[in-house]
Amino acid sequence: MTFEDEWAQLTSDARDRRSAQMRLNAAGTTPGGSGTDGDLVVHQDDLGAVGNEAFRVHGALQKSADIAGAGMDKAGAGTTARAAAELRSRNFDVGTELYTTLEVWTSQVKTVLQMCAHISNHLDYSKKSHAKDEAEIAAALTRRDGSAVPVSELLKYVK
Repeated sequence: MTFEDEWAQLTSDARDRRSAQMRLNAAGTTPGGSGTDGDLVVHQDDLGAVGNEAFRVHGALQKSADIAGAGMDKAGAGTTARAAAELRSRNFDVGTELYTTLEVWTSQVKTVLQMCAHISNHLDYSKKSHAKDEAEIAAALTRRDGSAVPVSELLKYVK
């Protein structure tokens, strides 16, 4: 069996398996999204833009949402924490509630900051990994003389 025959058999088998599976979140040319052109396409600029936006949101949120550190004194207590402590010392229940609110707010902000950092880092990694994969594929798909294999020649093996 030649490479072309084996490749044709493998691609045919793969198409048969794919059509037998349920496809979710697929955007096709036919109504209902059942087309075969729903391949994921990633552009380097898209990854960079989303990762950069997540990084920007992280920085802005870190600066503006830190109510625990706002107005920090020499002891490291922010104005909200000091207000809660003062209210509690005067037996106001709202002092305890204010401190609880501050703790919940800080926890939620940290969660959002971690999510933004994770998105930014992951997309930076994906962008670099995708570029590396593209370079490896381009190197593998060259003729002996160093010229690129045309797409039309590659498509012979897909259909």
